[in-house]
Amino acid sequence: MSQPVQSVLFDQKNTNYYENNNTTTTTSGDGLQFYSSNYDDPSYMTSSYYGGSSNSVPPPLQHSGPSSLSLGGIDLGPSANIHSGLDYRYSGGSFWSAFGTGGFEDEPPLLEEIGINLQHIQAKSLTVLNPFRKVSETIMDDADLAGPLLFVFLFGIFLMLSGKVHFRYIYGVGVLGVVSIYLVLNLMSEDGVDWSRTASVLGYCLLPMVMLSGFSVVLKLGGFVGLILSFVSIFWCTWSSSAMFTATLRMNDQRLLVSYPVGLFYACFALMTVF
Repeated sequence: MSQPVQSVLFDQKNTNYYENNNTTTTTSGDGLQFYSSNYDDPSYMTSSYYGGSSNSVPPPLQHSGPSSLSLGGIDLGPSANIHSGLDYRYSGGSFWSAFGTGGFEDEPPLLEEIGINLQHIQAKSLTVLNPFRKVSETIMDDADLAGPLLFVFLFGIFLMLSGKVHFRYIYGVGVLGVVSIYLVLNLMSEDGVDWSRTASVLGYCLLPMVMLSGFSVVLKLGGFVGLILSFVSIFWCTWSSSAMFTATLRMNDQRLLVSYPVGLFYACFALMTVF
């Protein structure tokens, strides 16, 4: 015969613990006992949790120092700065700086991180707009392509506004011209030049052609005035780019030889603009 299982929690023999704590018991017919709770009594909570009298005030939470933390009269050891590593208060260079506009300390601007320097773009553009100005040898030390891509995009947009969608021709002529002039310059110069600087110079010097495409939106370039503006734009682009190439590669005595392939390159863009 199986014996009934007796519960340790609800056995009548184990009621001394609750009687010592002055709790009231209620006995039902099946032997189960239900004990009332004293958690609603503030004095019971204060005295039982903090191990003091009912009039005692909860001690403040210690963040640092050698003091110990106790629970119900039991020493749990030193608190030892339990909030170390959880300090999310705002300060310069903290976690919350990532969500602001200030950024972190000693952090470069976002445009500089992605390779866009507005001051360099402005300086190179002004050099192109003033073709008779002496070009510095260090003007192409940083071969950024942000300005050239912007000018090529504006050139295509102006042509589209004038009713000429030539984006494929712009891409094809641009890539073929950069590769060809890159090979020619490396054969002519002793120092050599990389393709990024070649593309940067040709792209920045496209600015007069961009202005010509802007005129094509409001003017018809098929007449005499259009031809004059086209020749002026070709000469302007060729003069500026040849000056940059010869200054960077130190080949001033070969400027005419550099100007010939570069002039053919910009003549293709002029044909797109006029026709």
